[in-house]
Amino acid sequence: MNDFERFEQLIEGGTYCISIVTHEERYALEIIRKTAAKLKRDMWLWSVADGVRDGAIDGGPCIADTDVPAAGLLNMSQARPGSICVTLDLADHLKSGKALRILRDLVDNFHKTGITIVMIDSTGNLPDVIKAYARPFEISYPDEQELQQIIKATLQRLHRKKPIEVGITQKGLDTIVRNLRGLTRRQAVRVISDAVALDQTFNDDDINVIIANKRRMIQQNGLLEYIQTPLDLDEIGGMNNLKRWLNHRKDVFSPEAKAFGIAPPKGVLMLGVQGAGKSLCAKAIATAWQQPLLRLDPSTLYASYIGESEKNLREALRQTEMMAPVILWIDEIEKAFASAASRSADGGLSQRMFGTLLTWMQEHLMPVFVVATANDIEALPPELLRKGRFDEIFFVDLPMIEVRRAIFAIHLRKRSRDPGRFDLDALAEASQNYSGSEIEQAVIAALHDAYAEKTELSTERIIAALKNSPPLSATMAEKVAALRQWAQGRCVIAE
Repeated sequence: MNDFERFEQLIEGGTYCISIVTHEERYALEIIRKTAAKLKRDMWLWSVADGVRDGAIDGGPCIADTDVPAAGLLNMSQARPGSICVTLDLADHLKSGKALRILRDLVDNFHKTGITIVMIDSTGNLPDVIKAYARPFEISYPDEQELQQIIKATLQRLHRKKPIEVGITQKGLDTIVRNLRGLTRRQAVRVISDAVALDQTFNDDDINVIIANKRRMIQQNGLLEYIQTPLDLDEIGGMNNLKRWLNHRKDVFSPEAKAFGIAPPKGVLMLGVQGAGKSLCAKAIATAWQQPLLRLDPSTLYASYIGESEKNLREALRQTEMMAPVILWIDEIEKAFASAASRSADGGLSQRMFGTLLTWMQEHLMPVFVVATANDIEALPPELLRKGRFDEIFFVDLPMIEVRRAIFAIHLRKRSRDPGRFDLDALAEASQNYSGSEIEQAVIAALHDAYAEKTELSTERIIAALKNSPPLSATMAEKVAALRQWAQGRCVIAE
């Protein structure tokens, strides 16, 4: 069912208190107005700016002296049975004892009169006593059919103001629609308007502009980060088993794979030593499979209001599904849900968040491939490691000598140096027990030293930089050894 059908079902089912938390206030009001008109019910609208007015029409006359929340609620209590009473941003005004008391009395009485109160707020910080009554109603993201209608309506509106030239191909339009998925209706309109405003045209050249604008909008809410992925698998040294596994599954999101009976893989857990290349792999997977990469930083989900953190997680996962097929990278997953493995002082919040994530990982149907990275196996709740959560668990160890040789060659080429002019065997030997990131930092440090002394980069300088910076495996030898021991027989070695 679409949003209109779901809301109508709530009203006809006798729901008398509904909470809508959204930034798309105009769209929410459109849903309520159409439902009220279809069911032939009165609709009253309150806001602190206008007070109470007839909500069936936009900009109707206001009732005097009803802008104060308590007065507005009292006025709505006189509505005819069956009416739909709507409040805008009431939550911020319920700290007052009088307004909260009146609202509680209204909700208690509305189920007898058949009146429904619908609270539209931009944040979900309703008092707990009201949340206990309220039935949440989530506004959906627009699907591809609705996005096409939004594009058409936006272009027509802009053309009436100032003529624009439309030269989009069907393939280009399909690409734009696909890249608008996961945005709200208001955001989609804004992205299209910004693309047209650059040159008063709308064509295939606007695809990159739309992708860039979408990336910026996604990152505004702080829940998801759109990651650019210039890397490919050739830029990662070693990890041959992981590369082989990924290559065998790179077309699993295609219609042909679905027709063949292949279900899209759920994801992989990348466990290993810090700096060994786990995060690098997440970026390379997105490039190899030609899918967008979203990064979820679990620390951004936690909020001060009760219930807000769980809502943030659900919203991030819902937005991810709307953008599918997509790669979802959960970085250092153990840091966010470590306390879920034991009793903690957060009132069970971590456990609830962890349970929500596990349920979604097990049951989601959209093609979302999860890449989770972790450094500390002891901090991970054991439920995460159960078969079925991930398609495979890979252990990323410190690189062997031949892999270290390849890593040096990669980083030298990236800095416009010919690897053939360096003794790669000596460098690989000198960097035993160093991670890939530590090798890169040694090359960078040696490059700075050479530049400061106005000389060229050399093998000797890189070896000196290695000696001046002991590897993490030396300072945390016991922890690395324990991690390696745990991985034996439990994980697939990435190399």
